[in-house]
Amino acid sequence: MSLQMVTVGNNMALIQPGFSLMNFDGQVFFFGQKGWPKRSCPTGVFHFDVKHNHLKLKPAVFSKDSCYLPPLRYPATCMVKGSLESEKHQYIIHGGKTPNNELSDKIYVMSVVSKNNKKVTFRCMEKDLVGDVPEARYGHSIDVVYSRGKSMGVLFGGRSYMPSTQRITEKWNSVADCLPHVFLVDFEFGCATSYILPELQDGLSFHVSIARNDTIYILGGHSLANNIRPANLYRIRVDLPLGSPAINCTVLPGGISVSSAILTQINNDEFVIVGGYQLENQKRMICNIVSLEDNKIEIREMETPDWTPDIKHSKIWFGNNMGNGTIFLGIPGDNKQAVSETFYFYMLKCAEDDVNEDQKTFTNSQTSTDDPGDSTPFEDSEEFCFSAEAYSFDGDDEFDTYNEDDEEDESETGYWITCCPTCDVDMNTWVPFYSTELNKPAMIYCSHGDGHWVHAQCMDLAERTLIHLSAGSNKYYCNEHVGIARALQTPKRVLPLKKPPMKSLRKKGSGKILTPAKKSFLRRLFD
Repeated sequence: MSLQMVTVGNNMALIQPGFSLMNFDGQVFFFGQKGWPKRSCPTGVFHFDVKHNHLKLKPAVFSKDSCYLPPLRYPATCMVKGSLESEKHQYIIHGGKTPNNELSDKIYVMSVVSKNNKKVTFRCMEKDLVGDVPEARYGHSIDVVYSRGKSMGVLFGGRSYMPSTQRITEKWNSVADCLPHVFLVDFEFGCATSYILPELQDGLSFHVSIARNDTIYILGGHSLANNIRPANLYRIRVDLPLGSPAINCTVLPGGISVSSAILTQINNDEFVIVGGYQLENQKRMICNIVSLEDNKIEIREMETPDWTPDIKHSKIWFGNNMGNGTIFLGIPGDNKQAVSETFYFYMLKCAEDDVNEDQKTFTNSQTSTDDPGDSTPFEDSEEFCFSAEAYSFDGDDEFDTYNEDDEEDESETGYWITCCPTCDVDMNTWVPFYSTELNKPAMIYCSHGDGHWVHAQCMDLAERTLIHLSAGSNKYYCNEHVGIARALQTPKRVLPLKKPPMKSLRKKGSGKILTPAKKSFLRRLFD
């Protein structure tokens, strides 16, 4: 194993706990940036470009028929092919948290429409489900199994908010384990079916899953209800005959106690598990190798890398699979320094040779990714899912690179500010009011002074007025400043009234106009 440090460009502020990555033919893209997408990259999807151990984020584009993909944090993602022999693949994205801390229950399908050496165009489509639709959640897994020439998605685990009847203001963001149901999802027809397996008694999240042909292995995980990390090892097998699917679960011996571990594949039959936690505040420094052969699984310890002192003494760590036997690791920066980095990043190479691209085994590592302050164990409040491939587009750096300096300060122009003394917009209770709103409240710019943003709903704006002001270039003043603005308005210019010209006195018998001096002389003469 070899460990190398990775530097990050000036766009580090976009990297936050919970973003995800997708690998399309060796080129890696990530989404789930911090905050809502801005004008520098409206799609919120970036190319993850690593050159000479330096990371850059480069904006990606969507096709015109794509739907909107919110920046979801810690969703479940997996790669799916039409068949095991198919070369083209798509990515399935389910669940996750929005920047408003709302949980999503939607399924998105990401695919490549076109690409050249500098530009990749994606198509993002939302998939509607019917039947036993899984509830909104995060920290779960989704995998694809193949049986009898057909494929099926398998969704398991995760956490969700407490039921609405139990949510109170003090514990509004409290989460609980989802029920340990297994969902089979038919991506072609959009049907979902829930199965209750007696072997699965407790809910799990931030586990590791490995899918191979018609079988999925579930390793480790954390049970929030019991606050334990049982040494779980489950084998879920799915049969897809012409009729109803058949699913069964077997509890296997030889499991490991770990949550938020990172998994990478080093060859067709072997995987490496790195990182994670064995206790709430105790990192798991041991590495394991997982072997799959002849429908059997074996987990054994392997030699650990030469960890740096910073990694050893860090209370938390995070990361994910970069592919080709390489893992991306990160630890928090040293806050004691005058100028500190947000995170320090490393690449851990577990294998020298590339993995066969036509491999029939796919991995899904569920790293824990909650935000600080959530009511979850410590390990889940600091990690995020980070995986990448050390490849880049052909060509130089003339491809547009995201520059965070071009953006406005979100702390001042955020959607959840207190815009006025009577503002009642709360991100925990807000619901769309205008038809143009989707996942954030409509705002309008007040031109008073240096300017500031206010919520359209707080200003009691009618939807027609809001659309008119948004489409036009007229200045707007909020309710608090409209009186001041009117007092400071410059009076409108009034054109002078046109007076009819006076009739000129003319000398009798003369066609000439008399001058004022001649008029005065004549008056004195006749008087």
